[in-house]
Amino acid sequence: MSTFWQDKSVVVTGGAGFLGSFVVERLKRAGARVVVPRSREYDLVDRDAVRRLLADARPEVVIHLAARVGGIGANRDNPGRYLFENAMMGLQLFEECRLAKVPKLVALGTICAYPKFAPVPFREEDMWNGYPEETNAPYGVAKKMMLVQSQAYRDQYGMNSIVLFPVNLYGPRDNFDLQTSHVIPAMIRKFVSARERGDSEVVLWGDGSPTREFLYVDDAAEGIVLASERYDSSAPVNLGSGQEIPIRDLAEKIAKAARYQGRFVWDTSKPNGQPRRRLDVSRAREWFGFEARTSFDDGIAATVAFYEEHQKEIDRR
Repeated sequence: MSTFWQDKSVVVTGGAGFLGSFVVERLKRAGARVVVPRSREYDLVDRDAVRRLLADARPEVVIHLAARVGGIGANRDNPGRYLFENAMMGLQLFEECRLAKVPKLVALGTICAYPKFAPVPFREEDMWNGYPEETNAPYGVAKKMMLVQSQAYRDQYGMNSIVLFPVNLYGPRDNFDLQTSHVIPAMIRKFVSARERGDSEVVLWGDGSPTREFLYVDDAAEGIVLASERYDSSAPVNLGSGQEIPIRDLAEKIAKAARYQGRFVWDTSKPNGQPRRRLDVSRAREWFGFEARTSFDDGIAATVAFYEEHQKEIDRR
């Protein structure tokens, strides 16, 4: 096992969240001293708070996972908030890390940064060839700004930062709130609840035709930790599984895992989002040795099991 992380001071913004909790666990197992800032103490939208965080923690690595994020509905309802808060967090964290001379900053972009009609599979060199899908463009553009900042700061100041672009994540500890969740946790909650109530049908957004690629959360955490250790360039890198699935097929798969036997009703008045998503994941494999390990069926089963185990607690929120 690598000794890279042994006794290294690491700040993980968003470390108490879904993805962040898995990253923190991996870092601690590798021997890192991890600081997880909480928003009530360090509001990353506030530059003074960012400066205070870095002064208090004195990190050797900062991994920036914090984001204001949600599914299609949440993006549609909060375009201004998602643009402002995500942009400000990134801009100020980069600048304050530069001023504090933090040796390395690792930032997470989003698949939403890609053009709406990017050629499939999405290759990093196509990222600027068009505008993102409209329903989540403000969020995507705000996160994409970190790529420009990483490249500009490396060119002007010699700052060492990397920006990774993960595909849609899923897994245990996901957000199952129907107002803000992504498609997999939303479907799991709907199907399990419908099964328990004995409902004969479940209403789903869109027409089921778009395709999506998904990455199991612990695989994503592995990719982030590997990149943090082994990769030092401002060229963007995709993180994904390289496999896509139509939303209709996804619904069938989740319904089966949730043991729901009713029918689906597709609400075509709701937006589909981007028509297709599948990543070219060759850079991550070639540049720092990352490949997704978890099969989709195993990941879905683990996520359904987590929701059923914690259902009462989740439904009370």
